[in-house]
Amino acid sequence: MKNTFVISCPIDTYSGYGARSRDLVKSIIELNKYDVKIVPQRWGNCAFGFIENNPEWEFLQKHIVQQLTTKPDIWAQVTVPNEFTPVGKFNIGFTAGIETTLCAAPWIEGCNKMDLNIVSSEHSKQVFLRSKFEKVDKNQQKIGSIELTKPIEVLLEGVDLNIYKPIKETEFKELNLLKDINSIPEKFAFLAVGHWMNGNLGEDRKNMGVTVKSFYETFKNVKQKPALIIKTSTVNSSYMDRREVMKRLNAIRNTCNGNLPNIYILHGDFSNSEMNELYNHPKVKAMVSHTRGEGFGRPLLEFSLTNKPIICSGWSGQLDFLQPDFNLLLQGQLTNVHSSAGMGDILLKESQWFQPNPGEINRSYKEVYNNYKNWTVKGKRQGYFSRTYFAFENMKAKINTILEDNINLPEEVKLSLPKLKIPKLKKV
Repeated sequence: MKNTFVISCPIDTYSGYGARSRDLVKSIIELNKYDVKIVPQRWGNCAFGFIENNPEWEFLQKHIVQQLTTKPDIWAQVTVPNEFTPVGKFNIGFTAGIETTLCAAPWIEGCNKMDLNIVSSEHSKQVFLRSKFEKVDKNQQKIGSIELTKPIEVLLEGVDLNIYKPIKETEFKELNLLKDINSIPEKFAFLAVGHWMNGNLGEDRKNMGVTVKSFYETFKNVKQKPALIIKTSTVNSSYMDRREVMKRLNAIRNTCNGNLPNIYILHGDFSNSEMNELYNHPKVKAMVSHTRGEGFGRPLLEFSLTNKPIICSGWSGQLDFLQPDFNLLLQGQLTNVHSSAGMGDILLKESQWFQPNPGEINRSYKEVYNNYKNWTVKGKRQGYFSRTYFAFENMKAKINTILEDNINLPEEVKLSLPKLKIPKLKKV
């Protein structure tokens, strides 16, 4: 009989953690070694309904349960570590990790509740190992330390190469969602993908504000201007959210003078195939990310499979797959996390993250725009690297190895009772 493997995760959400959850669950199901069950969870304010809207994931429905009736052999959670709760005989915590140089003490304590912790990048693993705190009593007297004592493994993400792949311009199918892109006058567009999170200009984690500002400043008054397309939201896909995005964009535009280039906003939830069509759109020539930190950076990996060039910050989780010889990786320095980025006790005020040098940002835009053919050669090399080492099958093989090497379920003790000799009854 197979061991029960219960996974609590945001399986049905439009989110990075949702995508990670679906890939993890699919890989474990396909190993065909466990009786897999799924306990769906929310992920912030992210929209539900991904499975219903994407029929290729309908097979997950038969694995979904709303509550547990027995203690599972293996219990796994895909979430942030302060929410880790051991429920099974063997407990696994999956997390993307942290985008800064330090994670909070409750995260370390959460990881220590589990028998095994799995993160998405070498960057995240090193941050967990590096984060150590003094434990004090109510009188502020040191009574011990808080540091990671449980095993931690890296499981790099993998993508479905049947979905994320190059599309020749002659084969490109027009989507309704992309008709707006077809109508823009520019033939060359940079693409940025990511949530526009909390934070002052230059302090939001994805650095969308700097992306907008630097693009305006780089290409203002240029005769032949490229465009910038931003696939973004602040929290969700609502109308009010879109208004907030436009408000932030216009506020930055009003600080810039001159004849400015155009920036276009894509807002809402896209399927995997729709994202691949966006990445491959003939007018989308390169991806840009001035991120201040990534646990992994999934959109960058997905985009790399188009063979197009990438401009990206040269620090954190994306460096596990973005090769320095094939991409334009920006230099910069670590700076303190600003209070305006506010994520409660997740982002500690004493932690740091990356800030690319402004001059490098401007030069990178011009370099790729003016020398595009040279960078497409490098983009093809990165695409080959990504397909070779970051396919879904690679991830499935790795998770199998991790589970086999680490899971140690307690053996059930079977009592063997001696046979009793029952005396025969004699008729009186």
